[in-house]
Amino acid sequence: MALSVDLFGTLVDADRPDAPWDAVADSLAARDVRVPDDWEAAYRRSHREYERGREAPLDEHVRLALASRGVDVSPDTAREAVLAAFDAPVTVRDGARDVLRAAHDRGGVAVCSNCSVPGLVERTLARADLGPETDLGPDSVVTSVDCGWRKPHERIFQAAADALGVPLSELVHVGDDARTDGGAGRVGATSVLLDDASLATVADRLREGSLC
Repeated sequence: MALSVDLFGTLVDADRPDAPWDAVADSLAARDVRVPDDWEAAYRRSHREYERGREAPLDEHVRLALASRGVDVSPDTAREAVLAAFDAPVTVRDGARDVLRAAHDRGGVAVCSNCSVPGLVERTLARADLGPETDLGPDSVVTSVDCGWRKPHERIFQAAADALGVPLSELVHVGDDARTDGGAGRVGATSVLLDDASLATVADRLREGSLC
């Protein structure tokens, strides 16, 4: 058995901007990028069609939104601006460290997270002192923006299983969202939802060997 764990809402709680277009606009302006007068309208509009289940990288969306208003920005600048806009303080949830500690005692551990902002999951783990370089950090980090597919698509769970070197049938995924995290159970893995078991309970079941 190997464990994958959702990040936002499961291991950590993070502050999110109420108006993300404004946060991105401020971050772009700080990098001397001209922000269009109708930026909110440009930001909120879709500028590309994606296959169902595909991740839409936010830095790509921002570049397309700017381009629709005649503003060119480099991929690196867009990526830096988007990351800075969403890189906010986080709170480690009660029981999160206990789950990771118990999971490491049982086998491989991955963080498997939906996130459209490149680098944000890694930055959030570092802020929480839960990065791969720490004793409790995951063996692997699998994000939708990197693998290209969002939970509940099978491919992101398969990516987590592959990263941990186990078949999908031996992957247990813990998360807080029945629609996305619960998808693990619908594609051949095992899903454990926090609606049904607290993090403390998950940690106890890991130690007992009764999680799946």
